[in-house]
Amino acid sequence: MYGNAYIDPDKAPNSLVADEDPVKLAEFEARIAAGEKIEPQDWMPKEYRKQLIRMIEQHAHSEIIGALPEGTWITRAPGFRRKLALMAKVQDEVGHAQLLYSAAETLGKSREQMINDLITGKSKYSNIFNYPAETWADSAVIAWLVDAGAIINQTTNARGSYGPYVRALERICYEESFHLKYGHDNVVHLATGTKKQREMVQAALHRWWPPLMHFFGPADKISVHSEVLMKWKVKMASNDEMRQQFLDMYVPKIWDLELTLPDPELRKDEETGRWIYTEPDWEEFKRVINGDGPCNAERLAVRRMAEEKGRWVRRAILGEKAKYVKPFA
Repeated sequence: MYGNAYIDPDKAPNSLVADEDPVKLAEFEARIAAGEKIEPQDWMPKEYRKQLIRMIEQHAHSEIIGALPEGTWITRAPGFRRKLALMAKVQDEVGHAQLLYSAAETLGKSREQMINDLITGKSKYSNIFNYPAETWADSAVIAWLVDAGAIINQTTNARGSYGPYVRALERICYEESFHLKYGHDNVVHLATGTKKQREMVQAALHRWWPPLMHFFGPADKISVHSEVLMKWKVKMASNDEMRQQFLDMYVPKIWDLELTLPDPELRKDEETGRWIYTEPDWEEFKRVINGDGPCNAERLAVRRMAEEKGRWVRRAILGEKAKYVKPFA
């Protein structure tokens, strides 16, 4: 669902390639400039491999954790049809994680180690999933607008340079488009329903708007992007570019439903064509992404429990081939 990766800003661009073979590096960059895809058996710079592992595993973790706030509403969804639809969506999200873990494994890091790094807090996932889904309307807003943001992110990265990730994203984006329609249908149903339903979806929208503005990551003016990583097509667009695209596509749709957003400054500059908005609280963003959000502990506790209770199944299936990673070290 969600692929916002946070690239290490502490290294200057030149330091990323200082130790690489200049001839191989030039050939590698020429292939990328020509639009070729890099495959697992191809030579690649160490930093390219490292940043791809970080990006893809964070995306996979976000799919797994992202299923949790919606998953809590499966048993409480209003009606059998909604239950079936939400169950299918959650199942898709978990399936997306498996595709992404498989893509990351081609770079040399085992799935077991990635899961361990998630549970111990070493690896990150999208900050937006550390907020509670308080009502059925929250699950509707997540399915529509969070998935909308994810599609923008994923279709952007689907133009990237690493073949296994690109192919995984192509399949994921097809399924996410159905999720988006499902979420939009839910929101429209509530927004055009009873007074109570409309109030519920309006309140949910106000709760989720600040996390949605955080979704694409820090503003470009405070987020340092490596020119080398952009050149390598690891990161395909800046955070602000994707945020502007999201606003351009979905704010008019929200206003068409006569719903309001909790930002009095939100408007489009007719001269520049860019959206003006209140600067998000980036201190909250940092606090949540580093483990101090409303649901961080709860989300990881659920994953820890699932890992512990499911370990015997993996060992039973894989037998002696099962890799062992010291749990939660």
